[in-house]
Parts: sequence; C-alpha cells; structure tokens
Amino acid sequence: MSWYRNVVWFTKGLREFTKGGFEVASDYFDFQEVDAARLDNRRVLVTGANSGIGLACCQTLAKRGAEVHMVCRNPERGQEARATVIRATGDPEAPVYLHQVDLSQPRNVFEFARTFEAELGKLDILINNAGCMVNELTVDENDLEANFATNVLGTYIITEWLLPCLRKSSDPRVIVVSSGGMLLQRLNHSDPMLVQKRAHFDGAMVYAQNKRQQVVMTEMWAEKYVNIRFSCMHPGWADTPGVALSLPSFYHYMQNRLRTPDQGADTVIWLALTPNIKSYPNGSFFQDRKLANTHLPLARTHSSKEEKLHFMLLLAQLAESFVC
Repeated sequence: MSWYRNVVWFTKGLREFTKGGFEVASDYFDFQEVDAARLDNRRVLVTGANSGIGLACCQTLAKRGAEVHMVCRNPERGQEARATVIRATGDPEAPVYLHQVDLSQPRNVFEFARTFEAELGKLDILINNAGCMVNELTVDENDLEANFATNVLGTYIITEWLLPCLRKSSDPRVIVVSSGGMLLQRLNHSDPMLVQKRAHFDGAMVYAQNKRQQVVMTEMWAEKYVNIRFSCMHPGWADTPGVALSLPSFYHYMQNRLRTPDQGADTVIWLALTPNIKSYPNGSFFQDRKLANTHLPLARTHSSKEEKLHFMLLLAQLAESFVC
C-alpha cells in the first residue's frame, strides 16, 4: 500500500503543490472577497514566525492592520524577523510584538499561554505554523521525540490553553498549517509518538504522521468548541529554510518549482480574512482557498471516531503531565 500512496501522492503533488499548481489554482480565486479586508483592532498570534510561511503571514497581516504577536524560538532571529515585519508596514510604530517560546518544551508553552492570557486577555486569530522535520531520532529528558514535541504536543498545548483568550473574541479563528504529506499516513491513535518504530526512525514518515495528527486535532477541536472556527490547510511545496534544511535532495531537484513563501501563506491569509468562513464546515481542510480531501482514493488512511477520540485522550493526558 505504501508504494501506491507514494506514487499517487507525488503525482498529485507535481500537479497541485508546486508553483505551477498555485498559478493554475489562483486563476479561480475571488480576489474581491478579501482584497480590501482589514484586520484593524484584531489581535493575531503566529507561531514559527521568524522565517518562511510564518514570516510571510506576519508581514501581510501587519500590513492589513492587525496587532501581530510573533512566537519564535530563537530571540536573535526573532528580532530580525520583527524588524522585517515592521519595515513591511511602513510604520515604525506598528503593533508587532515578539515572544520567545520553544514549542518543543511543554512547560515553556504553558507558561507563555498563562502570561499571554493574564497580560492581554483576548486573542482573535491563532495561526499554528511552527513545525520541524528532524531526521535523526532526538529524544529529550522527558522522553519526547523532537518532531512530535513541536508539531503536535506544542500545537495542542498552545491551542488548548489559549482557548479562554479566543472565547473573548467576537470572531475567533484557529488556523493550523499542516502538510500534504499527511496524505501518506493513517493516524496512529495508540502510539502517537511512534515509540514502537524508533528502532527504524524515519524523520519524513514521522513528520507526515504529525501532520495527520494535526488534521485530526483540528477536526476534533471543531466538534468540541463549536463557537470557534477551526481550519487546517496545506501550503503546497514552498521554498522555505525548513524545506532546504530537512529535505536537501528534494529541495535541490524541485527548487525551481517550489512556491514562494507568500504563495504558501496565501490560504492562511485568506482563512484569516474571509468574511465567508462560516459557509464552510468547521474543522475543514483547505488547499489554495478551497476545500480539499484529507485522504487519497483507496489509500486506507481513514480512522474511526473512536480512534480519533482515543488519540485526543492520550494527547490530553500527556499535556496534563506537564502542567506546572
């Protein structure tokens, strides 16, 4: 089955996920829907904001009038990114703020969420963009595998613990930046950190599983928290530092066909701006401003409701074990 998934997925990717795929899809965009949309008096938080898609999101959102909060792990690169965003607005006093948070450290995420709620109270839009693909097995002192810690657990904690802030918004939205790589994986609901597969560690496979887990998290959050609009999206294959670092061979052969960071961020921006978000089912998955399937045909990657609930229960229990 894996060979079938890979062939179908890569064929689909060459057609849809590349720069050319974006250009074809954009011919059908309704630009009037969001071209004049503004985010004045709206507070937006973006994780993984120092480069690539996250930085592109921050620049566009800030230019649209949003109060932008950039969550970055590295303070030096974060300061450089913040300066870039402020320059993009043309306003040296633009409300752009930097927060140093390591999404792979659960207690750090808890502490940040508590501080954010205490000091700022309300949040209108949360963009979960932070992610990594570590190709060597890396396990910390808490037995957390590096990819899972950032991509899944960190995303789960920051979302769950910022819910009180989101509930204070008149139009709260959560956007999760996933990946089309998730199409290759069926949810592993009983072993979310893939402990049983560590002897034959495959960073790309783990990343794809993490991205499937993000899709499931988004779906389950949407069912549980019906007054918040949850969306998940695939940015396509974009030319970002993360891709160049984690997939050097892929980057070498595909560089001329990769999307720009702005093209990768386009659907995130659209999801943040569109006044028609409630016309789509809550928890939907998007690609290039339209609903997209979360499974390849005949790929056997579907999971039952019970399996998804079991995964969410394990995730909640793991997160609770780190509550300070």
